[in-house]
Amino acid sequence: MAETISRRLACLDWPTVEAKLNDQGYSTMTLLTAAECADLAALYADERRFRSRVDMARHRFGVGEYKYFARPLPRVVSSLRTALYVHLAPIANRWMEVLAERQRFPAELDAYLACCAAQGQVRPTPLLLRYIAGGYNCLHQDLYGALAFPLQVTCALSRRGTDYTGGENLLVEQRPRMQSRGEVIALQQGEALIFPTRYRPVSGARGHYRALVRHGVSRLHGGERMSLGVIFHDAE
Repeated sequence: MAETISRRLACLDWPTVEAKLNDQGYSTMTLLTAAECADLAALYADERRFRSRVDMARHRFGVGEYKYFARPLPRVVSSLRTALYVHLAPIANRWMEVLAERQRFPAELDAYLACCAAQGQVRPTPLLLRYIAGGYNCLHQDLYGALAFPLQVTCALSRRGTDYTGGENLLVEQRPRMQSRGEVIALQQGEALIFPTRYRPVSGARGHYRALVRHGVSRLHGGERMSLGVIFHDAE
């Protein structure tokens, strides 16, 4: 599984992915097969796979629920997290460089997770999210401690128009002294969205500056929507 995922990701056009992240603030790619999506969605019923469950309405996060995977992560999730990180870390480092920030990210995920552990961030953060008709996710950022990797990934496990309607991914970018800019991204089953965790560099008249980014999910009109979230930093 790890070798298959690694080969699949190695075949992608990563310079184009990076260009889209820099130009529009996000990029999409086909990541999982229909069978892999179905297998992941089926895990939601197995409580042994998860370390915690969050009811969004209870915390006023939205309407829906999500579950964080426990260790050991499912093989496909672990393989995705490890292989995606290898390609995203160089992009993250270039972002830090143009923003004149000191932080740099190691080439391999295990080394980065060791940095997280040194800060007390030891709980895994990949998760499954489930929404039904009327569900939504408020705009937010996935921050769990002092360390946060600059990019994260969400992948659609359900079939748009067949399993559910509505429920688009939302990105809202806030630039200094400007009105916020929104993006609506409708993913097909197996398609993934790469987007900033906290902020991204934007080129301005005086160089690059930070543009803060929050993400969410619009209201579902009907059906059930399942998705996988791949976050690279662990939680306290």
